[in-house]
Amino acid sequence: MMSTVSIVTLGCKTNQFESAAMSEQLCQAGYQQVAFEDGAELVIVNTCTVTAATDAQSRKLIRRARRLNSQARIVVTGCYAQINPEQLNQLPGVSLVIGNQEKGQLIESLVENKEPGQIRVSAIRESRQVDPLKLTGFEQRSRAFVLIQNGCDAFCSYCIIPYARGRSRSVLSADVVRQIEKLSTNGYPEVVLTGIHIGQYGLDLNPKKDLLSLLKEIEGSQFSGRLRLGSIEPTELTTELIQYVSESKWICHHFHIPLQSGRDDILQRMNRHYTTDDFSELINKLVAFCPDAAIGLDVITGFPGENENHFEETCQFLEKLPFSHLHVFPFSKREGTPAARMPDQVSGAVMKNRSTLLREIGQRKYQHYIKRFIGSSLDLVVEGGVVDGLRKGLSQNYLPIWIPDESAQPGQSCSAHIEGVFKDGLMGSVGDIANSRE
Repeated sequence: MMSTVSIVTLGCKTNQFESAAMSEQLCQAGYQQVAFEDGAELVIVNTCTVTAATDAQSRKLIRRARRLNSQARIVVTGCYAQINPEQLNQLPGVSLVIGNQEKGQLIESLVENKEPGQIRVSAIRESRQVDPLKLTGFEQRSRAFVLIQNGCDAFCSYCIIPYARGRSRSVLSADVVRQIEKLSTNGYPEVVLTGIHIGQYGLDLNPKKDLLSLLKEIEGSQFSGRLRLGSIEPTELTTELIQYVSESKWICHHFHIPLQSGRDDILQRMNRHYTTDDFSELINKLVAFCPDAAIGLDVITGFPGENENHFEETCQFLEKLPFSHLHVFPFSKREGTPAARMPDQVSGAVMKNRSTLLREIGQRKYQHYIKRFIGSSLDLVVEGGVVDGLRKGLSQNYLPIWIPDESAQPGQSCSAHIEGVFKDGLMGSVGDIANSRE
């Protein structure tokens, strides 16, 4: 009798990629995937541990899975499982805890560890190569993720991820290109290059490579869609890389760059290797090369020692920068990181208030950015789902575009004339429909 399975995922695009790969493993082994709310016989919780809030979300999902089906076999994996497997193993209902390295052997782990209370978590920092999970498709037809790299060697003082993901390890470029070509052949119009620290791509390979050389290999391949880059550190966005992206019609003009603070002394204590002047120069260079590009920034508020004057300076710095999206994260004390032991910790109430103010800045910047495109045409990939007779697409520059339902189908590429602001993005009418890059 076929068993039912549900996978619930928290966190980054790398986790989403790995959940899709585990789902494919399970389907090939004869499992039937169902919604989490249906109370599956097997539940995989793919956790995140970047903040205390995501830890709490993971525990809540485990408890909820047990309520939905008291007989469910609950398997926990992901970064929280990698960092603190014993804590998760003690939660009622948890049958098996596996680490990030063990995701590729999920089926074997299920077969070999049938007794409850088992832990299979290896020492991930000792691993020197990445064995990418195999994946031929995604549930959503508009976008696919391709893992090009895993792990991180930056050791920012607030971040637990180097311990959860191991050292930086790159996927061979031939394997990356092969995966992208397969997904393109299978009908995915957009591929997102993902990893934990993609700007470090290729530095561990022999011979060494870099992200720009990988992009050039992809350009010379049979890939016929559009490509989107994941988050890149400001120190790794070279002028050559920016110029290449700006001149490439098939690469989305969309950059996601962690800032983290608008104060040089706080950046230094965060172990971030740039200054605010460096960052400002980079963003202005991006705008000069790609005037219409979407530029998303990450910022952490409430880092230990951040007082009101420091916070105000960060706000003033952000107001001067030309960006489109702002992702705000209250500082989260992660046991085992240097920042967790720093003096002058900021209270949760103060961080909450500062987060609200930062998000208001981000919203103003976003509204200013999207209104620039009213009256112009944007290329978009249509996504699934219909709301009030409208279907959403995503433009190259990361803007949601709402179009009439009958205009195009999920997975199609089209051009939309932008008529105004609507919901979380823009309203458009569809022009030409295409299925390949120029």
